[in-house]
Amino acid sequence: MPNSRRRDRLGALIEEILSDLIRQMKDPRVAGLVSVARVQVTPDASLARVFISVMGSDEERQGTIRALEHGAGFLRSQLGQQLTIRHVPQLQFTLDRSIEQGDQVLHLINQLEIPPAPTSADGATSVLLDDDEDDDDDDEDDEDQDGDSSKVTIKPTPPGEGRRRGR
Repeated sequence: MPNSRRRDRLGALIEEILSDLIRQMKDPRVAGLVSVARVQVTPDASLARVFISVMGSDEERQGTIRALEHGAGFLRSQLGQQLTIRHVPQLQFTLDRSIEQGDQVLHLINQLEIPPAPTSADGATSVLLDDDEDDDDDDEDDEDQDGDSSKVTIKPTPPGEGRRRGR
């Protein structure tokens, strides 16, 4: 039974090989922009779930999945020729909608009207912190108990001068 690191490597290798093979397929049902989003290999390496992303209509997506399922035997035999494993996993093709869903989320985010944070001439961003537990809206809360402002200035770090790990 392969460990998870070996399964991940096998999945990545299957993903790479299948991407090339699908690109070379001559089947007219494989329409639109088709890509292998990810491959999950079961713990016993008997099955590889191949998540396919298809840019196109729902009809093109379903046709592409049917074409890949129809050609699964050929794709599996081609995998067997290129992989150095004893047993090539069965291929199960699943439509992956994560790219489409991510596009919808980005569209929603772009519709938000968020004002830019105020910045100073040196590129620093100032943020006013509200430490007041009670949420009354009196203007006296802009200063803390010592009379100091609760304003924090965040200066951008120049590239290459960030905090380094391991020190």
